[in-house]
Amino acid sequence: MYVDYLTPPCDSPIGLLEIRANDQGVTHILFVDAPSRAARPHPLIERCQMQLSEYFQGQCLEFDLPLAPIGTDFQQRVWMRLREVPYGETCSYAAISAGIGSPKSHRAVGAANGRNPLAIIVPCHRVIGSNGRLTGYAGGLARKEWLLAHEQANRGFALQGQ
Repeated sequence: MYVDYLTPPCDSPIGLLEIRANDQGVTHILFVDAPSRAARPHPLIERCQMQLSEYFQGQCLEFDLPLAPIGTDFQQRVWMRLREVPYGETCSYAAISAGIGSPKSHRAVGAANGRNPLAIIVPCHRVIGSNGRLTGYAGGLARKEWLLAHEQANRGFALQGQ
């Protein structure tokens, strides 16, 4: 039986984040304006909140959480590839397409990127156009720009501490 848990949205420097999970892993990290329904706490969500807090403090380069996003096989391949894009770096839709063995699927990769249910942890904000310009982001371009600048600013600091 599928059970969905969530806690009240947590505050972040770029707005409220709603985290959802089931017993298999975190299913959603969404930008929200207000809670969508009554909270049902889960330890995995607390762990996710802690790691996101560390990320926003510049102390977390990689997330260590079980993830359980729901999507097609193609979307799952794209989301897995996105997790390989290093902290503080960017790549193009063409690079993601090539990385999943489907070099002509740029538009489909863009669509899968736009349907990513795990903002920040599956770093779709790190995908930019082949010309180096910022392209769409479900959370808005201002958030994408903030996330990229945050990672660039904290990359050297975080790496020195390892």
